[in-house]
Amino acid sequence: MDADAAPHDTLQQEWSPPLPPAPGFAHRMVRTPGARCHVAEIGEGDPVLLLHGFPEHWWQWRLIAPRIAAHGYRVICPDLRGSGWTETDAPGMHRTIQRDDVLAVLDALGVVRVHVMSHDMGAISAMQLAYTHPDRIRSMVQLSVPPGFLEFTPRIIPAFAHMPALLMHRPPRSMGYLFAAPYISHPLSADVLGGYLAPERRPEVLQNVRALYRGMVIPEVVRLVRGDYKRMRLQPPTLFVFGREDRPFSEANVRRISRHHDRCAERFELAFVDDAAHFITDDAPDAIVDLALEWFAREG
Repeated sequence: MDADAAPHDTLQQEWSPPLPPAPGFAHRMVRTPGARCHVAEIGEGDPVLLLHGFPEHWWQWRLIAPRIAAHGYRVICPDLRGSGWTETDAPGMHRTIQRDDVLAVLDALGVVRVHVMSHDMGAISAMQLAYTHPDRIRSMVQLSVPPGFLEFTPRIIPAFAHMPALLMHRPPRSMGYLFAAPYISHPLSADVLGGYLAPERRPEVLQNVRALYRGMVIPEVVRLVRGDYKRMRLQPPTLFVFGREDRPFSEANVRRISRHHDRCAERFELAFVDDAAHFITDDAPDAIVDLALEWFAREG
């Protein structure tokens, strides 16, 4: 283990701002090239990596990770670069920077192969990891994001309606407006919204929004539209899950854009969750846990 990448146990550290409540998690900082990644862990057993979306952080998994851990898994929830309590040495983003951080975290923790569940922005790193390092992934569950080999249709354009504002983002504007209709079916309580927005008290978080979208998200969207992933083959068995209230990704649209999956993926399945929209882990956490546990058991 590289000393520069060694995990530093900070269970007794005073976190600033304070971490939102989530009983049972252990917290540490893991040194990676150019960053100190905050990682929350719970449980013991086969490792499961949970990659959060935007503008979320490790706490997105507070209702999900403990239940997965209770079935004999070690659940690892890092804060991706630019989010949560992860600290960076310098500003700036590039297309694979979060994937590189994730690989460095796994190496530092001595984890060779994992089950992966990802949501929204976290699906970018999960997808990149699946295509470039398939030997590191046992199985995948991808939430609210279509496969990289999608067949583009104008019907999914509304899924990108939030991007212009994020490309032009200026602090101190909060990201709280995203946790609303049409992205979520069940309004969040003030306490839950406050938990998600707590890291905004760190200047680095809001300052990274434009860099994140310009340096990482948009270049990846260009690759999707250009069809780069249609020329690759997705090897890890992957379950793609969508909320039925996530209108751009209705069942009809998703089946249409992924109709050639047999040419592009080894093992591909779809699932649709009732009464849930884009922020599916808050709308329907129990359904997500059940789907993930079944998939990990079947494909692991």
